[in-house]
Amino acid sequence: MLYFQLVLMAGTVILSYHFEYTDTFPVHSQGFFCYDSTLSKPYPGPESASRVPPRLLYPLITVLPVLTILLGEVSTVLINPRWRSREKIISCGDCCFFNPLLRRIVRILGLFSFGLFCTVIFAGAVQTVTGNQAPHFLSLCRPNYTALGCKSHMQYISSPYACNGDPDLIHEARKAFPSKPAALGAYSAVYTTMYVTLVLKVKGSRLVKPSLCLALLSPSWLLCLLRVAEYRNHWRDVLAGTITGAAIAVFLVTCVLNNFGSSSAEEGDLIQKEQEGVIEAENPVPIPCEKLSVIKSTSNCDIIPQSHPKRILEVHPPMSPAPPPCLVPVTPDVLIPSNCISSQV
Repeated sequence: MLYFQLVLMAGTVILSYHFEYTDTFPVHSQGFFCYDSTLSKPYPGPESASRVPPRLLYPLITVLPVLTILLGEVSTVLINPRWRSREKIISCGDCCFFNPLLRRIVRILGLFSFGLFCTVIFAGAVQTVTGNQAPHFLSLCRPNYTALGCKSHMQYISSPYACNGDPDLIHEARKAFPSKPAALGAYSAVYTTMYVTLVLKVKGSRLVKPSLCLALLSPSWLLCLLRVAEYRNHWRDVLAGTITGAAIAVFLVTCVLNNFGSSSAEEGDLIQKEQEGVIEAENPVPIPCEKLSVIKSTSNCDIIPQSHPKRILEVHPPMSPAPPPCLVPVTPDVLIPSNCISSQV
């Protein structure tokens, strides 16, 4: 299974590289309406001129979650001593040994990286199929409306040779739905927020975890607003990207990681506390013998809990009164007293 996971991870990396940096999958050439105001916004410049350039975006969506997860796991080991007494776990035959902390970190961060590449693949596939234009598409396309015969705003142009601008910029302007930066930002923020919510335990204040979660979600929201404000994406592109990234993060955390194993960790804590003697059995409440008339004859009635009257009745059922003696005719001249009941013949 380890080798299969490595092959699957390598496949996602290669596929995301082809979607991002090559022309292996051609983008659908979608038409446009003449004088469409929603596609005539001014060109904001390349991605490097944005207020959130790629050199800031990609470290933000990778370094911040990694640091948060590392700090959370190390603090969990330092606070919870049950992790120190666990044995080594064999991961691949007899050659690879991982302690529980390293195995858990590799599992969480490895799945986080897998989800990042899956988000790139899913967003790139939808962009390739739809070919929706960015708000500044017509500013880059520079169509000749006179040569195209545009006479009204309702006239649709479907010719692939209608644009006269830079082909590379036009190609990038056709990949707006869904917004890939918004999808990556939402995935990273939701994944990290779910980790903080499900794994970290903060005592003494109820506002620490909500404040930390809002701080992790705020960059993603700010990124979405900037994409719309700079005319790089429509609001629907940003919304679709946010839903895509959040859905992938929720699926991986709930269905693959099983909520980071928080339920099993709580059970392990409970077992550890029971072993250490922290959780003690409740002492039974003594009951005087006068209150239990049915067990007056027992000598250990003062150690029977008060919360089990039904069990007491089951253990010591009340004695039923003896039935009256009946006369059973054995012989015509002799009557023998008996405790059974019979009908006369």
